[in-house]
Amino acid sequence: MTSPNTLICFTNCLLPKEDGNLVEKDLWIDERRGVVLDSQKTFFSAKQRPDSIIDVGGNIVSPGFIDIQINGAYGFDFSVYEGDSDAYRRGLSTVAEKIVETGVTSLVPTIITQEKSLYPTLLSLLRSRVNPKGATLLGWHAEGPFIQAAKRGAHAPLLIRSPSHGFASFEEMYGTENLIVKEDWLMHSGASLGVRIITAAPEISGVLDAVGDLHQRGIVFSIGHSIATSDVATEAVRRGARLITHLFNAMPQLHHRDPSIIGLLGASPHINTLFSPVISSLATPAAPVLSGQIPLRATTKQQSEAFNDHETPPQTPALTTTRVEGNLQKLGLHLEKGQVADLEFERPFYELIVDGIHSHPNSVRLAYNVYPEGCILITDAMKILDPHLKDGVHEWRDGKRLVKEGFKLCLEGTNTLAGSVVTLDACVRNFSRFTGCSLGEAIKCVTFNPARCLGIVNRKGTLRPGADADLVILDHGGNVLGTWVKGMEVWKKE
Repeated sequence: MTSPNTLICFTNCLLPKEDGNLVEKDLWIDERRGVVLDSQKTFFSAKQRPDSIIDVGGNIVSPGFIDIQINGAYGFDFSVYEGDSDAYRRGLSTVAEKIVETGVTSLVPTIITQEKSLYPTLLSLLRSRVNPKGATLLGWHAEGPFIQAAKRGAHAPLLIRSPSHGFASFEEMYGTENLIVKEDWLMHSGASLGVRIITAAPEISGVLDAVGDLHQRGIVFSIGHSIATSDVATEAVRRGARLITHLFNAMPQLHHRDPSIIGLLGASPHINTLFSPVISSLATPAAPVLSGQIPLRATTKQQSEAFNDHETPPQTPALTTTRVEGNLQKLGLHLEKGQVADLEFERPFYELIVDGIHSHPNSVRLAYNVYPEGCILITDAMKILDPHLKDGVHEWRDGKRLVKEGFKLCLEGTNTLAGSVVTLDACVRNFSRFTGCSLGEAIKCVTFNPARCLGIVNRKGTLRPGADADLVILDHGGNVLGTWVKGMEVWKKE
């Protein structure tokens, strides 16, 4: 659909605001430039009005969904390269073009732990051209190899590493040129840039030393596949860690004396100032893997990246505190209601896989009620993700097969979870049901919140004037009716 002046007005619709509310309001976009318009300025200053008007029938026009952790879909695995660059690019295009039916207009392909020599190849291929008919690749999510072997999930134990030289080890592993700086986003029209997110375990020797440098370069450091204590996790956030990888999965369970990584959701700035961590004695090297030993009862079975935690019980170390002296302000106390200490500590965003399997609905609701502003829904989907795929046995990798039952995916012959096959639009619907939040609030967790986490909120995940016109039309049940990428309709429900 092309209008003479390329301006389009969506009318009779509900628009999600950045606070999670839905409002009745028209939306104007410029189809040629692919951006959202300020209707008032366009009409009164530019003296223009849309030649094309689309009646949405009272449905929702949302910013396009953003999936910041996805391992593959539609038969393609981002972490598998078989020496054929053209085949890999075709796989990327297939995912980008098909996934828009689930409302996803931007994604961060996730690469799990690899051989060091493979990272440059994969990154080069992920710098593919922007596909105008599909979702935009926002760089890539490097999940590993600097993770805790005890919480490795599907990551190969022999490939797990310890960054003994801090940030220099990260540069050596991924390539200095691939660790982007903030300004790069503004220069590339939303194309794939390099490493956007790195998941690592801050308790491993050398990781904590790299957090600040990664943060300064605009890379999101995510705490995951980790057994970090509360002190180490808190210090990682102080140094710039901005995200928690698939909350509740591949990390210690919540313990009241040391809530570990999960406890960051309830972190308080003044409490974190009072209880100062002793970091020098807390960071630990990665468990030995080069000798062929598999630590902490981990098995050689391929498991889900967000696997269940019963294999390795949570650590419960003694709480380390320091003596507190001073006045009420130093203690973070106030006599007036509603005041909060003005101290520098910001809780990290956190990812949730909301398929009803990886995390119990009550756990999802608990996390959201504690810290709604940090919630980001992800799929963490495997190559088998396809909303049209029937239940049954399906081929995976290395001769292994997967059994799909609804959103549940297990290795054949076992009850071991083998990843997720939930779509992001289904996560939105589940999340609204599990938490009781409104559909607008659930949409915020796949649009505005991930965009804030990535630092691209002026371009993606919002309907602000000047943002990319990535749009999803949803009915009142959260079902996708149509998807637009940069002002062009790329999918419509028959």
